[in-house]
Amino acid sequence: MAEAARFGDVVPALVLEPAAVKRLSRNPRRAAYFCGAVSNLARELEARGARLVCRRGAAAAAVLRLAREHGARAVTWSAMYDGAGLERQRSLQAALEEAGLRATIVHDAPAVPPDDTAAARRDDGGLGYRAFAPFFAAWEPQRRATVPTIAHFAEPGPGAPDPLPQPADFGVAAAAGGAPAPGEILASLGAYLAAPVLHYLTARNVPSGDPTSRLSAALALGIVSARTVLARLDERSRDPFLLAEERLSLRAFVRALAQRDFFLQLAWFFEDVPDAALQPRMRGFRFATSHPALEAWREGRTGFPLVDAGIRQLRETGWMHPRVRLVAASFLCFDLGVDWRIGRDAWERELIEDDLALATGNWQWSAGVGADLAQFPRIYNPAKQARSFDPLGTYVRRWVPELTNVPAAKLWDPPAAASRQLSLQLFDDARYPAPVVDHERAARAFLERYSAFLTRPERT
Repeated sequence: MAEAARFGDVVPALVLEPAAVKRLSRNPRRAAYFCGAVSNLARELEARGARLVCRRGAAAAAVLRLAREHGARAVTWSAMYDGAGLERQRSLQAALEEAGLRATIVHDAPAVPPDDTAAARRDDGGLGYRAFAPFFAAWEPQRRATVPTIAHFAEPGPGAPDPLPQPADFGVAAAAGGAPAPGEILASLGAYLAAPVLHYLTARNVPSGDPTSRLSAALALGIVSARTVLARLDERSRDPFLLAEERLSLRAFVRALAQRDFFLQLAWFFEDVPDAALQPRMRGFRFATSHPALEAWREGRTGFPLVDAGIRQLRETGWMHPRVRLVAASFLCFDLGVDWRIGRDAWERELIEDDLALATGNWQWSAGVGADLAQFPRIYNPAKQARSFDPLGTYVRRWVPELTNVPAAKLWDPPAAASRQLSLQLFDDARYPAPVVDHERAARAFLERYSAFLTRPERT
């Protein structure tokens, strides 16, 4: 909004492209959240004497028509980062400039724009970073506060705008699960920063403990900006009475925001292979596209309680705890040997948050083919992770009720847990399944194949 206001009166607009409609239609919970966010935005604008103009169709045609109706001389929009979005963005920019309009792309999603961090590089012509550590070193000094905006809005145009999107447009029967209003998000952020964030260092690893921020969906839809969150964190860190451990938690949360920016700049600068491994050496490595236990993983019935609890939490709420995401993704890629893109696409149908570039970056990181430059992939043992981060089984019992009566001492021994369930004489469909794979054997087999691939003689 601040950038658009530099050119004169602002016409707030939303263009629903066919690709966006198709994407939202695959995820009813996300579609309902999106519709709620748009309705809230429209109300906020109405309170300021403006109207949100909604148009449907290809972006170039819709935006050019809207520009002609209002006599606009410039068009500004928030950058897209996924491969297909970047291509559509270039087409829109070319069409606008050919029509004599100024086209300005604003990096509104990250806290620090990719070009700002890249400008700090002296060794690669201003390109982006493939490793997080040097990126964070360039990102940290450039953290910026929120941008004050004084905008004047144009009078409504002559034509009636398209109606605002409704859940039914995406095949959703009801609007349950809609987005909270910006004021509610900011209030929740304030409450989180008052105390829970001071335990973030632990909360990000303990799924049954203190809450994490749960801001991913609001950030992805632009209900709150990463700059706002970062500015509030900086303000919180100036409290002179914070303990050393609390400052470490604040620092960890800041790093999490930086990592979000890191994945966005990866997509921005390395868009030539949006669906291929970021690491060139891993582009020939073959993951499987199927596995007998793939559906069990999708349904949360693998026989590994922590993995299953996470998948079931995702299916029921549209969100999964960050530590459990790592374990569930590791299980798919390394225990089952299944391609990371299959996991990403499966979660895209469940997660409320909507950012394909971030999903790709995180999944590649988990699969050992992306920006994480460790010598070997990090293969998480589901039982050990559960013992470390859910020792009493509180989280697992919340999402896997079949294990309610299993003693904590036996909960993380999958064969024992399965045997215990059989002894309860429950109905067949209520019994907890036996493990679908032997973790140790599967992990060793994957590492052997991985090592053999890396040490193979190069073909000429």
